[in-house]
Amino acid sequence: MDDELLELQRQFEFAQQAKSSIRLSDRNVVELVQKLQELHIIDFELLHTVTGKEYITPDQLRNEISAEVGKLGRVSLIDLADATGVDLYHVEKQAQHVVSDDLGLMLIQGEIISQSYWDSVAEEVNDRLQECSQIALAELAAQLHVSSEMVASVLEPRLGTLVKGRLEGGQLYTPAYVARVTAMVRGAARGIAVPTNLSLLWSSLQQLLQEMDGASGVAVEGSFFQSLFNGLVKEGQLLGSLRAGVHWTPNVFAIAQKESIDSFFSQNSFINYDVLHKLRIPQPIQFLQSRYPEGIPLVTTFVHPSMIEMLDAATEDALERDSWIDSLSILPMSFGSQDASKLLSLCPSIQQGLKDVYDLLEKEMETFSVSVPSSTVVSDDLRETKIGHDTSRSTESNETVSDSSSNKQATEKGSKKKKGRGAGNMMTGPAESELDNQDSVPTKSKKNQRKGKNISSGQATESKAAAKLVKIKEENLNVPSEDWVMNKITVLVPDFEEQGLDGPQTILGPLAHYLRPKLINSWKERRKALFTENAERMKNLLDNLQKKLDESFLNMQLYEKALDLFEDDQSTSVIFHRHLLRTTATTIADILLHNLDMHNKLKNGVEEVAEPQISESISLNAGERTSIAKNFPGSLSNKALAVVEALEGKRVEAFMTALRDIAEESGLLLKKLDKKLERTLLHSYQKDLVSQVSAETDPVPLLPKVVSLIYVQFHHKALQAPGRAIAVAVSRLKDKLDESAFKILTDYQTATVTLLTLISAASVEEEDCSSDRLLNRRELLETQMPALKGLVLRTSQS
Repeated sequence: MDDELLELQRQFEFAQQAKSSIRLSDRNVVELVQKLQELHIIDFELLHTVTGKEYITPDQLRNEISAEVGKLGRVSLIDLADATGVDLYHVEKQAQHVVSDDLGLMLIQGEIISQSYWDSVAEEVNDRLQECSQIALAELAAQLHVSSEMVASVLEPRLGTLVKGRLEGGQLYTPAYVARVTAMVRGAARGIAVPTNLSLLWSSLQQLLQEMDGASGVAVEGSFFQSLFNGLVKEGQLLGSLRAGVHWTPNVFAIAQKESIDSFFSQNSFINYDVLHKLRIPQPIQFLQSRYPEGIPLVTTFVHPSMIEMLDAATEDALERDSWIDSLSILPMSFGSQDASKLLSLCPSIQQGLKDVYDLLEKEMETFSVSVPSSTVVSDDLRETKIGHDTSRSTESNETVSDSSSNKQATEKGSKKKKGRGAGNMMTGPAESELDNQDSVPTKSKKNQRKGKNISSGQATESKAAAKLVKIKEENLNVPSEDWVMNKITVLVPDFEEQGLDGPQTILGPLAHYLRPKLINSWKERRKALFTENAERMKNLLDNLQKKLDESFLNMQLYEKALDLFEDDQSTSVIFHRHLLRTTATTIADILLHNLDMHNKLKNGVEEVAEPQISESISLNAGERTSIAKNFPGSLSNKALAVVEALEGKRVEAFMTALRDIAEESGLLLKKLDKKLERTLLHSYQKDLVSQVSAETDPVPLLPKVVSLIYVQFHHKALQAPGRAIAVAVSRLKDKLDESAFKILTDYQTATVTLLTLISAASVEEEDCSSDRLLNRRELLETQMPALKGLVLRTSQS
């Protein structure tokens, strides 16, 4: 066996020494390696060296990196790239694998550092620390070329083992030095007998250390002193309380402070706040209330309840003798007038007397006016109530009042002298006036129309902002003045006058000053309760008003459109405009003003307001309208006056504009007449006219209804024709009717005018209206009625 082995060795040595006849170049080797990789014979990764003449595997590179780190303890990646001859990219990549596989290594700022390196650094730091007692982390970080945070994180787990020291505030201290400074802090803190700011104490200790150690002294931060101090307090070596981290109050001072306060208070039954300020107690009232819960704080003094008993006994004695006392002469000299006043108000006998006087005055307040002048109320409260029906806001917004109980504004009542009516261009005299007074057209419209929303959400937000009241000076408010209170006290309690104490500077003035706010609060509470009660009524009133306006305003818009037919004749147009203003517009204005006036009274606390009714008929004269408008608050009054003035004008457009303005101010919604709604209302209007014409038995009122029906049939307009304009309206139908129909209409109109003229003449001459001429004329009209009815009914059916 040995012989065979020796033979193989000789053959291997011969093969090594033999010279090959074939030599491979570097290029051939590279190509050969590439071919082997393509054939997957070499199935592992190969890395080129920087020279390109060598191959190295990743495992070998990691082994070389680990060897370098183990040899030096700290190696930069750049140095590893130079040592291994591999590109820095591959070194960084493999270095991450090496660090992740070995928990004793860390990769920091392009360097691999081992724990053994930090152990050696910790040993060096410890040796140096023992020599100089203190080392700054910033200094170590600069020497090691790492951050201070890194040095701290490395040294903290080694404190007490490899590093014999304490890390505080970025500084390393030896235990001996820490013990020395701790003793200084303990001694200085125990020597404090009064509240002290610790920052000043730390400054003194720093200066002392510098003087003791000279140029070689260690610079100690205030945070180090504070840390040692907190430790001593926690261990119980220092007794006291620490506030805001720096304000130290030693126990000895707190004990002496409380003993001093207890001694003074127990002996005198009172103590001034100035005493506590001198004892460095910043909040004396809170301190005394927590220590003496039964005590009573005054303006400058804190007293025991026994002081009230003493003063109350003296007061009762004076009352029994029908005399009076000066409380300042009984109380200690340190008491001020405000203290005495407050103490007197706490005496049971005084409280009972004040209550009796207050009860008497409160009864007098029941007759005091609770009305609010219109100038002090914001009109947007209407909108607020309409939108949200917010009782509390409605109450708060009306807490302003006027100055005296006797100046409540009375409603102006009166009537304006009616203006003369201008004559039409074709019909004049009493006959036309009689026709004017007849019910020319119905006022019905489509029922059960869907009620629109009261207001948009945007308007609701604006109304809430606008509903806030402007602050008003107290002298302008209708609240009892101090003079009023003093006069009432003198009347109700004559003893004041008998004792000669009725002057404003003696007792009545302060007494009135004390009672007046309570009376005002009671008055406001009573008024608030009244507003709460009226809130639901105000809501119902505005809801009912909205329902009334929905139908009336749509009819008004419908009738307004018919005015365009006569715009070419100015004099006739004025007659039609004035007629519409005197009829439908006046009805709308009266309903609106009456209901807004009721709302205003409810809002101002007026109790005697009748419950609103939907079906009630309202009729006001010009003077009543003006009086109501003037009683409205602020801008609402101006807009109401504009509506009243528009009723006396010559154009419906001015009234419609004024009506929209006051509706917007009041938070009411006016529906706009669109095409679809107009057709519906016009159809209902025509149907109702046909019914009225069929049922009419009086020949005089029949004519205007027939004329209106014909205008609906041919012009699709709801005409409101006054008596003075009937002739013009009839004449304009000549092109619409055939000759026979037009003759029937004109003959009937002529006969009606003749009949009305005879009636008027008989009335003026006081003749019997049943004369033969009148009877004959009426009989003639009655015989023509069937023909006139047949004319319009056939036309409407077709």
